[in-house]
This record gives sequence, structure tokens and C-alpha cells, in this order.
Amino acid sequence: MDVQAGEGLLTDTTARVLIATAVPAERDAVARGLGDGYPAIDVIAAGVGPAAAAARTATALTTATLQGRPYTLVVSAGIAGGFTAPPGTVLIADAITAADLGAETPDGFVPVTELGFGTVTHRPPASLVRDLAAVTGATVGTVLTVSTVTGTAERAALLAQVHPGAVAEAMEGFGVAEAAAAHSVPVAEIRTVSNAVGPRDRAAWRIGDALAALTDAFGKSAPVLESWKKT
Repeated sequence: MDVQAGEGLLTDTTARVLIATAVPAERDAVARGLGDGYPAIDVIAAGVGPAAAAARTATALTTATLQGRPYTLVVSAGIAGGFTAPPGTVLIADAITAADLGAETPDGFVPVTELGFGTVTHRPPASLVRDLAAVTGATVGTVLTVSTVTGTAERAALLAQVHPGAVAEAMEGFGVAEAAAAHSVPVAEIRTVSNAVGPRDRAAWRIGDALAALTDAFGKSAPVLESWKKT
């Protein structure tokens, strides 16, 4: 079930915001943070991975436009693996990067942009990143989108080397950003850390803490999101 986060009146100064998570647990955590006071903010569970996230987000954006109520901002949200930040940390993306979109060569990985087409990075508006970080106390950096979650120390080290500004990896941000870009709508990404990027150690995962942090982050972020305007 998708969630509309409020029953109040909209004004001409209110942004129309679509928040896309991967799974219902993340969607519900975001909705708890929003409460009932933000009728201009909708939350959907768009599916796991960049393809599902892009398809469902694009559908929601198109539907809203056809209904005469287009979204003015899209946010990818959920829990993530952190490179150095401990569980429960809030992260705001200043770059949303597809970490594995490209080609393997004898000289290493080459991103699709160096092959002469496409894009691998979307950059959220700097003013929005700044305002979200200020109200949440978040760490700011690149959030990587991967199709296969990192499971070894070697892969984690390689990603950190290739993307030195990376603070987290997740699976949906780039897909959400591609859909937003196709509709000329700005995008942001807000994540909370549930585990470390690297060897899979389920005993060390703190999913409950990350979901609680996500709720808290959106409770603080909602006024910023609702009032933000593209300039």
C-alpha cells in the first residue's frame, strides 16, 4: 500500500514531493516520521534495485502529471550500508552514482560515460543538501547505487578507492534519479546506515536502529522538503 502523508490544505508555496523507498518497512518508517501534517508529500514502496525503482517512480511521476498535480521534488529514501559511518547515522547524498554501470576492461572498470554515452551521476540541488543536512545533522557524501550488494572486504575497498567520496551503498537511488531527470524534476537521497559495507555479517546488522533513524530523519526533514522550491 502506498501512503499519502496528511489531510491538510495545500498552498501555492507548497512543494509536491514524492518519496520512493524500496520496501514497505522503509515506506512505513518514512510515513511515521511525516505524521499527518504533510498532504503534499507522498510515499511509495517502489521495489528493490535500480530498474524497479526507476519504473515505479516514473509511473508515479507520469500519473501525477496527467492528473494535473505534478511532483516538484523526488526523494530516494531507505536504509543502506555505510562505508565508515556507524549504524543509525543519517546520510544525505550530494551525488547519486551508479557504481557498476559500465564495462570491465583489462585496465579495470570503465564507467559508461567514458564509453561515450549515458550518465553515472546525478547531483541533488546544493541548497537542498545543505538544508537537509542542517536539520538532520547528517553526514554528506556520495551514495552509490549497486545492483549487487557488496559482500567482501576486497569489493568494499575497491569501491572506496574508485569513489573516494562515497559514504554508503544502496540499490535504488540512481534508478529514482533517472526517473526524476526524465521528468526534469530535482532529486535527493536520504539514507540511514544499517550495516557496514563489506563481508556479510547478519549478526551485526542494525535494521531496527536504521529504520528508527529514518523515521526521525523524516520528522526533521519534512518542513524542508515541503517548503523547498527549485530556483
